[in-house]
Formats: sequence, structure tokens, C-alpha cells
Amino acid sequence: MNTSFVHVHQNDNVIVTLKNYEKGDSLFFQDKEIVVKEAIPIGHKVATNYIRAGDNIIKYGFPIGHAKQDIQEGDWVHTENTATNLAGTLEYTYTPTTTSLIKKKSDRTFYGYVRKNGDIGIRNEIWIINTVGCINKTAELLAKTANQQFQQEGFDGVYHYPHLFGCSQLGDDLHNTQKILSNLVHHPNAAGILVLGLGCENNHIAEFKKVIGEYDENRVKFLSVQEADDELEEALELVSDLVFYAKSFKREAVPLTKLKVGLKCGGSDGFSGITANPLVGAFSDKLIAHGGTTILTEVPEMFGAETILMNRATDEQVFHKIVDLVNDFKEYFLKHNQVVYENPSPGNKKGGITTLEEKSLGCVQKGGFSPVTDVLPYGGRVTKTGLNLVQGPGNDLVSVTALAAAGAHIVIFTTGRGTPFGGPVPTVKMATNTALAEKKKNWIDFNAGELVHGKAMDELTDELFDYMIDLASGNKQTNNEKNGFKEISIFKDGVIL
Repeated sequence: MNTSFVHVHQNDNVIVTLKNYEKGDSLFFQDKEIVVKEAIPIGHKVATNYIRAGDNIIKYGFPIGHAKQDIQEGDWVHTENTATNLAGTLEYTYTPTTTSLIKKKSDRTFYGYVRKNGDIGIRNEIWIINTVGCINKTAELLAKTANQQFQQEGFDGVYHYPHLFGCSQLGDDLHNTQKILSNLVHHPNAAGILVLGLGCENNHIAEFKKVIGEYDENRVKFLSVQEADDELEEALELVSDLVFYAKSFKREAVPLTKLKVGLKCGGSDGFSGITANPLVGAFSDKLIAHGGTTILTEVPEMFGAETILMNRATDEQVFHKIVDLVNDFKEYFLKHNQVVYENPSPGNKKGGITTLEEKSLGCVQKGGFSPVTDVLPYGGRVTKTGLNLVQGPGNDLVSVTALAAAGAHIVIFTTGRGTPFGGPVPTVKMATNTALAEKKKNWIDFNAGELVHGKAMDELTDELFDYMIDLASGNKQTNNEKNGFKEISIFKDGVIL
């Protein structure tokens, strides 16, 4: 294996550096010597031949933009000389592609908690879901006091999820808040839920119950703090009941077909589409082959690579759902007078990503090669096994929350830059490069950087698969769990009163 650069696809006219190059350094590509024209950081692109102004830059075998000026062999290919090809909404034609993915009858199991309604949880936690942001601190104090008061034996702790909304919201924004919070109420990783309301908010408890629908009264309790004489004392009594209920559940073997895993990337770099995202894609295909489910979001980071997903739709109805998913999100950008390619972020660019197409072509690799079985709106919940798409932005906190709300037991979060963030479910931080994994051991759970140091994809996929089963079975914890980093964030588009 070449240790100096990666040529991702045979048709690419760029290579990706595996070390820092100085001006005048030489690298040997195929049958020629290329002299580097300027200092080029690790993870960035070098032109392998002369590229005329207007010609496409090719990476992953697809255009990632075009040359704004003539680019010489050995030049650094980045933001100064490359422009996106993206514009507004497009029309698409369904051109289905076949997949060689073979479904297998799976005898693999993990140890989870079978809830009364048949749902499977991988954690046995108590969650405090507050209907409105005004009582974030009340929920925080309650969780802290409860964890001090109740011995965590037989359950996995009490957690609260602060947010800003639930009042002074109109239309879709209020509905989005209610859907996300309702889905968290129904999430099986929580053995018990205390819904904490203020009393005067738009999303007051009586109204919120309409969105929640059916629930188990032993599992879900409610308290309006304006109506309580001592809200902390009354809430602790309710939490005590929930703890007792949670302790009635024991782990038992359940089929792997019940496992749902969310797929997310954040703080990407030039290796994201070479190591971590393809590794997650291989894991996704393997889990789906065993009858399990994966969920992919970050719609703006599908722009430029959306046809790859569209052509893997299981039927024409799902194809049209993907078209609407992509074009509706483009319309959201245009409605706010923003160009659809306003991405990648400064950190992405520093890491070696130049255009949104480049980021997207790396991003969609997390979905592997499996057919797309369903497309969900924001706040939707998974009902079909296989690869699902859910509407959501690229923002880390909002999209991980959407994945958890859709039903993901675990989220795999690939990153080349690093982040301590964790969602309400175990959030596996996967490094795209070994340097990050070694530097941020309290953040990173899994190192995909081993792929550029000689480890085979099949071997690392098996390691990841076994790690995820151990994680689901409670034999391991992610760093976000160990550190108590469990957060949510809700999408907002409209007016706040």
C-alpha cells in the first residue's frame, strides 16, 4: 500500500495526500514523477495531470466541481482553483441499479430490554422530557438529585434533555418540537419517562398528550410544575416509581433484526470518504444483510450525490420520496435566499474538502450499497427494516437528535476533526484518521484510520460489527455515555413570538 497518497478511483484526476508535502517534493504516481508545486497539507488533493479551466475535477469517480482556472500537474486542488457545479432544484429520472447485497438468515443476537409493547431497548434509563425550555434548570436539578438519591443498580441513570422551545412557537416549528419530544417519550432506551411541564406553554401537557398518543401509564408519568406545591418533591416521588418499574426489566437475547443504527458524519476531512464513511457503509450493509436497520440523514450533504441514493430506491414510489426530500430541502435554502451549495464548513475546508459535491460523495458512502427502503419526514419514526432516509439538516446536534427520534438505538458519528458531542442515545465517535484517535481518546470510540495503515476493510468491518453488538448488549459504553454528554437540539424554521 502507498503510504504517501491515495488514488481513490481509477478515473480520478486527483490524489489525496497521506502526509504533509513541501514545495518541490516529489511523489511517484503510476509511471511518472510529480513535483509538488506548493506546500500541501495531509488529507488534501494534488492534481495528477493538467486540468483545463472549466473541466471537471474527478474524485470517487464522480465530478466534485470544475476548475476555475488552468490547474497544472502537481498543483494543490482546493478552494482557490475549484468551484461547485451545483445550482438549484433539478428534475430526475428513475434509473434503478441492482445490488449484489445478499440477505442472510441471521442467528446473531444481542442482549436488550424487551418492553411491554414489544419494542427493544439497549439501555434501561429514566428520561426527563420537559415540554418547554423555561424549566430546563428544574429538569437539570431533578436529574442531579434523583441520581444522588437512587442507587443505580438495575437501571442506567436519570437524564434530562434541555432545549429552547415548546412556547412562543407557531405552525410547523411547534409541531416539529412536539414530534421530536413525543418520539423521545416513545424511545425504548428509556425504561421510564417523566414528562415535566410548566403549565402555561403552547406545548402544555394536555396538548402534548394528544401528540404522544397511546402510552403505558406505568412507564410515562406527568407533572405540571405550576400546579405543584413542591415540584422537586413531587417529581422525585414519580421518578421513584419509574425507577422501580425500570428495575423489572432484565436483558435477554433478541435477534439482530431488531437493531436500528443511525449514520452521521460531522467535522469531516479529506479522509472521511476514504476511511470512516466507507467503513460505516460496509457495516450498514452487513447489518441490513442480517435483517437490521440503518438510518441516514443530513439531506444538504446528499446534494451532488443524490442520484446514487435515488437509483437504489426499492421502487418508483420511494424514488419520488427521495426526489421530494432533496428538492424540498433545496427550496428551504432558496426560500431564505441562500445558495444550495453553502457548505462545506471552514473546518471541512481546512481538513481537505473543497466543494459540497466532494463532501456529499463521501457522506452518502455511509449508506453502503443497500437499497433505500423508505424515506421519512423530519420527526418521522422508522417502520421498515433496511436503509431509511430521514429529513434533517447537516447540523450535528439537530441531525443526531432526529436519528434518535426516528428510532435509532445507537448513532455512529464519523469525524475527521473531532467533537465531544453525544446525542440521547449512545453516540459512537469514529475517527477518520489515527492522529485524531490518538489525540482525543476521551472523545473517539473507534479508529477507521487503520484502513490507510494496512488493515483490510473486511477485517475492520468485522471488528466494528462485533463492537456494535457488544455496545448494544451493554458490555461497552461510548465516551459520551461515560462523560454524561447527552444532548438534543430541535430544528427551527419559523417565527418565535
